[in-house]
Amino acid sequence: MAFKTEFEFTLPKGYVDEKGNLHRKGVMRLATAKDEIIPLQDFRVKNNRAYLVIILLSRVITRLGELDSGSINPGVVESLFSADLSYLQEFYRQINESGTANVSAKCPGCGQEFQVDIGTGATALGES
Repeated sequence: MAFKTEFEFTLPKGYVDEKGNLHRKGVMRLATAKDEIIPLQDFRVKNNRAYLVIILLSRVITRLGELDSGSINPGVVESLFSADLSYLQEFYRQINESGTANVSAKCPGCGQEFQVDIGTGATALGES
């Protein structure tokens, strides 16, 4: 199995650009140490620590709908609905801490264990 550095996701609501286009599907890459250090030098983060997540996400999202990494900037991330920002924060944490977008789940009815890709919603049966 190859080492995976990019993960697909689908936003719950989606980013609406200035032309009214909705962008929901995207790709996030694993963060580097530089991705986490550089934002700490930004004056916006120095003035408001909560802004760190905005800059960090704008660095690691490589695609959002028709937008590529060159078009994804803090202004785009600032314009996300709060549900999408919350989703992306959790997605970032999941892929960077575990190296996968998969989380374990269990069917409440039958007890079958399976994996759910929180980025795409795809499921795979696990071992019981």
